[in-house]
Amino acid sequence: MIRRRDWFKYVFSSILGLLTVVGKPSIIAAQAINKEAQKRNQARLLTQIGEKYLNEGRASEALESWKSATKIYRQLGYEEGITGSLINQNLALQALGLNRFACNTLLQALKLNIDTEICAILPQKSTESTTKLLIAAIDKQKHLPVYLFAWHNLGDVLRLIGKLDESKVVLAKTLSIAGQTSSVDNHEILLSLANTEEAIYKHARNKYYEVEEADFKNEIVDLIQQQALKSLELYQQVNQVSANYPVTQLKSQLHHLSLLIDFEKCLTAELNSGNPKLVEIRNQIQQQIQPSVNRVLKNSSTFSQLSAIQLVYAKLNFANSLSQIPDQQLRSLAIEYGQSALQTAKSTSNQRIKSYSLGTLGKLQPEKSEAYFVKALSLAQSIQAEDIAYQWQQQLGNLYNKQGRAKEALTMYKSAIDNLAQIRDSMLSSNVDIQFFFQEEVEPVYRDYMKLLLKDSNPNLEEVIQTNERLQTAQLENFLKCGKLDLISVNEIPDLNSAYGIINIIDLDDTIEVILQVKDRSLYHYSIEANLVKENVNDLLWSLQDQKLATIDVEQILLPSQALYEKLIAPLASYLPASGTLIFILDKSFQSIPMGILYDGKNYLLDHYSIAATLGSRIRSPKPLSKKRFTALIAALSKPSPSLLDRNAPKGVRSLPKTFEEVKDVQSQTQSSLTVLDENFTSLRLEQEINKNNFPIVHISTHGQFSSDPLKTVLLAYDQVINIREFDKLLKGKVQTDADAIELLVLSACQTAKGNKRSALGMAGVAAQAGARTTIATLWLVDADSTALLMEEFYKELKNGIPKAEALRLAQLTLMKNPKYAHHYYWAPFLLVGSWL
Repeated sequence: MIRRRDWFKYVFSSILGLLTVVGKPSIIAAQAINKEAQKRNQARLLTQIGEKYLNEGRASEALESWKSATKIYRQLGYEEGITGSLINQNLALQALGLNRFACNTLLQALKLNIDTEICAILPQKSTESTTKLLIAAIDKQKHLPVYLFAWHNLGDVLRLIGKLDESKVVLAKTLSIAGQTSSVDNHEILLSLANTEEAIYKHARNKYYEVEEADFKNEIVDLIQQQALKSLELYQQVNQVSANYPVTQLKSQLHHLSLLIDFEKCLTAELNSGNPKLVEIRNQIQQQIQPSVNRVLKNSSTFSQLSAIQLVYAKLNFANSLSQIPDQQLRSLAIEYGQSALQTAKSTSNQRIKSYSLGTLGKLQPEKSEAYFVKALSLAQSIQAEDIAYQWQQQLGNLYNKQGRAKEALTMYKSAIDNLAQIRDSMLSSNVDIQFFFQEEVEPVYRDYMKLLLKDSNPNLEEVIQTNERLQTAQLENFLKCGKLDLISVNEIPDLNSAYGIINIIDLDDTIEVILQVKDRSLYHYSIEANLVKENVNDLLWSLQDQKLATIDVEQILLPSQALYEKLIAPLASYLPASGTLIFILDKSFQSIPMGILYDGKNYLLDHYSIAATLGSRIRSPKPLSKKRFTALIAALSKPSPSLLDRNAPKGVRSLPKTFEEVKDVQSQTQSSLTVLDENFTSLRLEQEINKNNFPIVHISTHGQFSSDPLKTVLLAYDQVINIREFDKLLKGKVQTDADAIELLVLSACQTAKGNKRSALGMAGVAAQAGARTTIATLWLVDADSTALLMEEFYKELKNGIPKAEALRLAQLTLMKNPKYAHHYYWAPFLLVGSWL
């Protein structure tokens, strides 16, 4: 999907407003010595040259020109000149896609030292505390036009890096101040605020498709409606107040139209899923689409008032909107606007907008799409624009795949995946589009590539495994909004020392692919139709996530467990070792199933194998737990706490009074342990103890929840809920070196979010953030007495030198053989992620 880049939105303000403020000589300057006057003139000239370069799409040269201007203004000690030229540098950095650098540059322009992490992907401070600091900083600063312009830009950049709440606060506050100042036009700030509200809508819409909890879906549907309607209303306000500013009016009209179309699609999809309440709203939105098109067409002469680059993006935006309306006349008009945009792009030296124009025409004209996509790709590659190259490679891959040109399709898909890796590893990882639309637009590239690989009569199974690994790692990094994770592939471990099997279970929508790798590196592959498996998966998850699991008839669990064994494991069972360790790399809903529960009619997998899961077949380097380093930090909640009342706490949970027994058992089996309990178990105390003491074992017995929504992946300290973003901060100092890494993290009272088949992604996220070699957690809320017994047995086996996965298996078997705890509810929920040694 092509999204219009709007980093040139303030160029007219920069030229007509900022240069007036920055470049106008003062009385003092007029009386200064000739050398100083020359420097001022030189800085003004450099500013003007930078504007010219930016309008031509030469952002790198614009940046250098403005850096030179900034240097001169610093030499002169001219504060407004420094501020203005830094704001200009921000515009160039946005144009280069370096949004976090742009953000930091604006902090310099505003002389903000309040929080150096405002621009970070994962700030250590909460959104609430950051927004309070920002409001205080705006109130404190002089309300000069140049500073309001900087705050306006900061609001835009915060949106571009995904800081939507912060962006909204900054823009709303700036708008309020601008409304009291006659020297500042507030229509552009209002437009920016509308854009941020729309981004919040899109973020909510994307969450709706990723998160499966029924309660949360109901909440998010309401939020989606509220945000869409709020954004539409703001765009209408901009349209009204900017009657004398046709460019701003045109921008608001284009946004209004594209949002109407997107919201109508979203409502239609929700209606198809059985929500009749939205019929009236959907009908109202549909009725507004054609009048919205007419408003843009009526204002079409304004396109000519835009700079060449702005004009191209605006026309492509309009063409993209028109193409989504089921009307042949409008589709023809979309092609006309696309062709017009291309002609304008050709008149510039900007290869990026030429590539976008060609790619858009490729989508609009299927009969000519190959030629357009090939040219678009060539241009993108010529300027190393991986963030657009992957889109055309994906389109060509899909096209070649449909035409039966498998070899060419494979080449394109692989190249697209390679480019996506480059994007994630570079500063473009802050690209909010890639973050928000990962599941919708990015994930299909990986899955389509694997599907095509497996169509071959002799498929390259190693390439399939590596692609699945890259997909799952990308999913996790996108979930955490982090950079590259410090993990290694299971296949890179030279000698695993014991019998094992690595089982990849990959969901490719129509088929479920099972690939087994055994100790001698041999690979075995089995494929089955997805509809023959998914019903069993759903039935099993429905039972395991039932609040009354402890009383469910065992047969209700055994039937789908046995069916899954027969369909997934039995076809390859003859290649498995008789005993040892099975390492599962699981996809989608399979991630929430404890695989040891699979049943062959006589025995569970757990009867013969220790079980481990990995993060896309990537783990921290496996290493046994040293008997000499058997000290533990134990944190637990046993009584009611303020955190239980937090809106992000798991629903319906209560205090855990029997936690004392588990704590005593862990203390008795470990050495020199430190325990923080109840009021002492605060988030600050936990952070302090983890980071100042070198505990190889961290055992936390508190409520927690794993979800595919990062904000709902939480642990409860006494004083507050700790979400996964804050968990990274809490453990930040501990994982700086491999020698000090947590060897074993145990979370013994957690649960996966009900109705969320991808909630184990949250568990993988916690494991990755902890930096622990091994993480053991529970998939549902467990019984306190049986858990205390299991933990006692687990640590006893560990102390005897038994590998972690095997120690957990033996502890689970102890419960299974105890008639009191033989039900799956007691022994099955424990999942080991990472190193099994």
